[in-house]
Order: sequence, then structure tokens, then C-alpha cells
Amino acid sequence: MKLSRKEFLTLSGLAGTSLLLQGCDPLVRDVKNEQTTGPSITFKKIKLNLAHTWTISRGSADYKEDVIVEYCKDGITGIGEASHMTGAGQNADRTIEELKKLIPIYQEADPFEFYDLPGKANEVIPGVSPVKAAIDIALFDWIGKKLGIPIHRYLGLNPEKHVNTSFSIGYDKPEILKKKVREAEPYKILKVKLTNRNDEQIIKTIRSLTDKPVRVDINEGWTNKEEAIRKIEWLAGQGVNLVEQPMPVSMIEETKWLKERSTLPIIADEAVNTSKDIMSIAEAYDGINIKLMKSGGIMEAYRMAIIASAGKLDIMIGCMIASSVAITAAVQLQPLARWLDLDGSLLISNDPFRGALFNNGHWVMPEGPGIGVEKTSDNKNY
Repeated sequence: MKLSRKEFLTLSGLAGTSLLLQGCDPLVRDVKNEQTTGPSITFKKIKLNLAHTWTISRGSADYKEDVIVEYCKDGITGIGEASHMTGAGQNADRTIEELKKLIPIYQEADPFEFYDLPGKANEVIPGVSPVKAAIDIALFDWIGKKLGIPIHRYLGLNPEKHVNTSFSIGYDKPEILKKKVREAEPYKILKVKLTNRNDEQIIKTIRSLTDKPVRVDINEGWTNKEEAIRKIEWLAGQGVNLVEQPMPVSMIEETKWLKERSTLPIIADEAVNTSKDIMSIAEAYDGINIKLMKSGGIMEAYRMAIIASAGKLDIMIGCMIASSVAITAAVQLQPLARWLDLDGSLLISNDPFRGALFNNGHWVMPEGPGIGVEKTSDNKNY
């Protein structure tokens, strides 16, 4: 008798006792349900308050509205999150409308045949959209819970490989920058947002308070290559060890010129979203920043890491400002990275979830099934 993969897992006991449940126990209450048949896919908007106003070259924000997505099947609930890029035209309402278009695809699909699902989602929602990441994360969380193992184990990754994460400091006035640096005492690496305004003064202010390693993220803010290389040489002398997305995506030849002369690694962020982008930008950068919200989730992020490594590009795992759902999902990929920039949940004051534990500068991989997240009992966020 030939067994399907799901039947084999069930008979072998890997599916866990949760198969015996008659219905899903949602982590999110008061959710919207857009269908009545097949797996239950629900969603809810949440408001995340920032500890400080967040300013980068594209804009500022005091809070974020994210969308929590749940995938419920066989009495098991998988949870995901859509987090939106500041100043990029993304928002929670648009995410919800896009999710409604994707629900039929994921209702009809076998969740274990997840390899082809991103391609099907791209046919309905082309381009970058955090909703694809949210439902992908929820699906992987469901799979891990179904099998009773954490996602990093499912992907064959070593949970003992820890990478110190940077802590981001947005553009601000000198007195606020000093306050942020003092608050960042528990973190071993700082990531500083520069905007082509007062860049040297910002670094001098930070260096007056700490000698910690510093990375800088320009978010496409520099447009003159000669000025950019001068700044990089100066930054190297200030103990900066990495420059992220110094020039606009469209200035690929100028960025290649910069890379050939830079003493610091040049990392692509806005220039690379999915695996299809990697080879076209490889000659202009030393590494890539992989973000679940840009790639479309865990499946595509894992694919990107494999392709980048084959092309001898270093890997950073990054994030948007988000709750512990999205951050803990990204932490599952930590062993793939040379650099980690997963501080999104550390920048908010009302995280409604509990996930990976931050300890001594790095994230400890959760050993619970799925992505390893649970709702906090004392949070009134929803």
C-alpha cells in the first residue's frame, strides 16, 4: 500500500496529539473570516507603538499597523504577520484586500506542497507584498506544529549557531540620539540610519558615547559616487564595519564602482527582493539583506540564502519593525547568516506576542514546534 506523506506522518506519530482536536484554538480573537469551507484563514489588524519616532531616508513613523494572519486546519493554528515598509506605500488595509485574493489558493492547496505556492501567489499579487510573507509564515508555523518540531529543525539548520544582532538607531536630533545609544546598552552592535543629512555629525555623536561596532544603512540616500567613497573611507576610520544600500537601486553601475573601491562590505537591501534579483546585482554588492516581508516568506528566503551562498555573496537576515511573530520566524533562519539585523520587535513598546528569547546580544532559537510564538497573557493589544 502506498501512503501519502501526510498519511505516513500520521501513522508514524509525527503529527502529534493535536490531530485529535476537533477545531482550531486561535491565538487571535475577534478575527475576520472570509470563507466557510476548507482550512480557516483569518486575519486581524494590530497597532504596534514605537518606543521612539522612527526616521529613515523615506519617512517617519510613531506606530505601525500590521496584519496577523492565521491558518487553521486539523485543529492546529499557524500564525503569520505582515509588516509594512516605512514610506513605501504599503499599509494594512491594502494587505487585507490582497489577502482576500490569496485565500482561495491556500484553501485548495495541500499545505505540505508549499514549494510551488509562492509562484501561485505571485500570479495573483505580483511584486513585493508582505501579505505573501504573512500567509507563508502561518503555513510553516502550521507545518511545524503538525510535525511537532521547530522550523529550523525542519529546514536542517543548527540551532546552536548564534549570530549577534544589531540594534537600529533611526535618524534624530543629537540629544535624542544620545538617549537612544544609552538605551541600547544591552546590544553589542549598533545599526545607524543615515540620510545624507549630517551623516558625519551623527556618527561623531554616537562615537562620543560608545566604541561598539557600528553598521550604517543609507536606504539609497547617497547619489554621488565620489562623495559616497569619501564618506565610506571616513566611516571606516570611525569603526564602522558595513554599509547597507548606499545608493539608489537604479544606480547599479555607480554601486559597482563603489564596491570596487570600498574597504567596507557593501550590502544590498532595496536592490534585492527575491531570488530572481540576486544574479543581476551580484557584481555590485558583497552581500544581500534577506527580509521575509520582501521575499514573500520563509520558503523564498531559504531559497535566496542558498543561491546567494552559491554566488559567494554574504548573507544578512533583516526585518521590518514588527511583533515577535515576524521576528521569531526570521530567527529560524539565523544559522544561514553572517550578519543579523533582527531588532524589529525590540523597537516597539506593546508586543502582543512572546517568541525567541533575546540574550547577551543574540537570539536564542526557540525549541517549540512551528516558529515558536505564543500570545502574551497580559497584553491588551487585541
